[in-house]
Amino acid sequence: MKFNQFLLAVLGSAVFLLSGCTINQDILFRSGEFYEFADLDDLNKEQTQGYRIAPNDLVTFQLFSNNGERLNQATAGSISSESGGGGQGQMNMNMNRGQQGGMTYLVKPDGLAELPELGNIRLEGLTIEEAEVLLEDAYTSFYNDPYVIIRVTNNRVFVFPGEAGRATVVPLVNMNTSLLEVLAMVGGIGSRGNASNVKLIRKNETGRDVYKMDLSVVEGLDDATMVVQAYDIIYVEPMPQLVRETTESLSPIISLFSTITALWAIVLNQN
Repeated sequence: MKFNQFLLAVLGSAVFLLSGCTINQDILFRSGEFYEFADLDDLNKEQTQGYRIAPNDLVTFQLFSNNGERLNQATAGSISSESGGGGQGQMNMNMNRGQQGGMTYLVKPDGLAELPELGNIRLEGLTIEEAEVLLEDAYTSFYNDPYVIIRVTNNRVFVFPGEAGRATVVPLVNMNTSLLEVLAMVGGIGSRGNASNVKLIRKNETGRDVYKMDLSVVEGLDDATMVVQAYDIIYVEPMPQLVRETTESLSPIISLFSTITALWAIVLNQN
């Protein structure tokens, strides 16, 4: 009778501990069995639209004349920071020297950027090409046949290559960077990464779209050449390590069983 009670106690404890054990606990961004992923064909069509400037973007801006000379007043930081008013002095608070020439301006939360001679101008929602055309038109009031080169300098993507401790933030220096290039930058898919289960998570106007692709086959190369966008999340689901994780899950039960057995032996010896 006492042995049966002991056995029931052990089994009850084992069930309790097992209920808190799961295999592959480090999976992020789980999707249910019937989750509806976004259509990859729609994603390929989206590539032609290009990145649209958003609030908090840092935009490096260079202005040139029609003979290729840079117009220094607008792009080389010659604007005075000693202005007593809120105009040019305030402008310099939103301006830093770019690492690759020109000046870098913040697109403020209201979507406006404060640029030399133009003041506040709305860049939010424009592609790079649209913004360049807009600024070229605006600067025709000050210069003959100006042309503008701008780039967004703080865009980045987040990569989880399928192995703990290897998550990486990748700056987008080139706005035409493909998913394959990003994976190459982080050293490829991790040793535990499941190449047949790669997710691209992209922000949209109402939330996020999740795209699923299989990069374990040659046909997946078409998906891998897609152009990533700022703040995309590239997630490679890790494969479970069944032996190690099962052992880790069972070790508390084995330890409990050993402890109870030892206590039971002590009780029997005392009787």
